[in-house]
Amino acid sequence: MLASAATYEITWEKLPDDFVLDDEPVDNINQPLLAAALTESLELAVRLPANALTITNYGICATLNNKIVVKAPDWGFVPSILVPREEVKRSYTPQLQGDFPVIVMEFLSDTEGGEYSSKPTYPPGKWFYYEQVLKVPNYAVFEPETGVLEVYQLDNSGHYQLQTPDENNRYWIAQMNLFLGIWQGSRENRTGYWLRWWDERGELLLWGSELAAKERQRAERLAAQLRSLGVEPDV
Repeated sequence: MLASAATYEITWEKLPDDFVLDDEPVDNINQPLLAAALTESLELAVRLPANALTITNYGICATLNNKIVVKAPDWGFVPSILVPREEVKRSYTPQLQGDFPVIVMEFLSDTEGGEYSSKPTYPPGKWFYYEQVLKVPNYAVFEPETGVLEVYQLDNSGHYQLQTPDENNRYWIAQMNLFLGIWQGSRENRTGYWLRWWDERGELLLWGSELAAKERQRAERLAAQLRSLGVEPDV
C-alpha cells in the first residue's frame, strides 16, 4: 500500500449539477443505524458545531487529471464547512467548500470489498483515495458482526499505519479530542456491536435513550430521598 498520488494533478472543483451520482442503496440495514448512532451522541454531547458536517454514505469529491472522483464513506466527520449547507446537499468538495475530513469509516459487509483497495489508477481505490488524495488522518474499518475494529492513522511519510488500542481497547482521535471504541448492547431493535465515543476523561457519550433513562433514575432517587424525609413528591 505504498502507491503515490504524484502522477495525478489534484484539483478541487464543484461537482457539476448534472453529474450523475451513484444512488444504489446501502449494503445492509445495519449501516444507517451505526452511522446515526455515531452522530447522535456527538450532537447530544455538544460536540457537533453548527458548521460541522457528518457524512453518511455521501460523496466526497476530487478531480484527478480533470476526471471527477467521488467516494462515499459509510461515516465521516468534517470539522467545518465554509459554504451554506444548501450547497453541499448532493456532495462535498474539500478545500473548495471547507475542511478535509478528519476521519472516515467503512462498515464491512458481505457485498463490499473495496475498503482496502490501494489501486492507484483511475478510478482509484478507497484506501488510495483516502490516504493519498484526501489525506484523511484517521481511517476506521469496522466489522459489525464480529466487533472487529481497525483504526489506521497517517504516519510522517503520509501512509496509513495500523494503530494499537489503549488499555481500554479504544483509539484516540486527536482531531476530535475523543476516543473511538467498541460497545456491545441494544439500540433501535438491534443487539450487537456498535462504535461509540468516549471523552478525554473516559466518559461515554450517551445516546438520547440513555440520557432519558439516566434522568428517570435521578428523579427516582430524588423521590426516594424525599419520602425518607416524610415528604411525598409530586408525580
